[in-house]
Amino acid sequence: MSLVRITPDLYSVDIALAYATSQNVTGQPIYGQAHCYLHQDAAAALGRAIALAAPLGLKFRLFDAFRPPEAQWVLWNHAPNSDFVADPRKGSPHSRGVAVDLTLIDGAGQELDMGTPFDDFTERSHHARTDISPDAQRNRLLLLGLMSAAGWDFYSKEWWHYQLFNARSYPLVSDSAVPNRMMPTA
Repeated sequence: MSLVRITPDLYSVDIALAYATSQNVTGQPIYGQAHCYLHQDAAAALGRAIALAAPLGLKFRLFDAFRPPEAQWVLWNHAPNSDFVADPRKGSPHSRGVAVDLTLIDGAGQELDMGTPFDDFTERSHHARTDISPDAQRNRLLLLGLMSAAGWDFYSKEWWHYQLFNARSYPLVSDSAVPNRMMPTA
């Protein structure tokens, strides 16, 4: 198994998996269990980003990482908009364990202003927006710089989404293949 568990102790991150709560675009939990995984290559890239952010007094809050294809279908069925949700028939980089949804937090654990919340499926979530505050623009550029320098590619329509450059070359991983299943059991 090439997925590794991401924990606050091992990676010095704050984990707030939105899809394990009702605080997401669907308004209800998608995951039955809040486990955070990444492919070992993505975990290494996350480690590089963490090392770059630390001297600035910043950390990352992870909203999502590995997302089972089963969860991708739930999202797609709720919001079949390929600008913001990958078509599960093609497979999401999240379902390969090589994508993260995240933001920056300060030393007090407060999220930096990014102009919109996570999962805001509007054009204001796109990178390079000038109709958000100057502070939010700077914060988005800071996040972009840290993630890019650490080896991540960005998605132009979501300020929070980063993936490895060769994301589609990794295989999809089903929930049944994960050590601790994430999807609710019937």
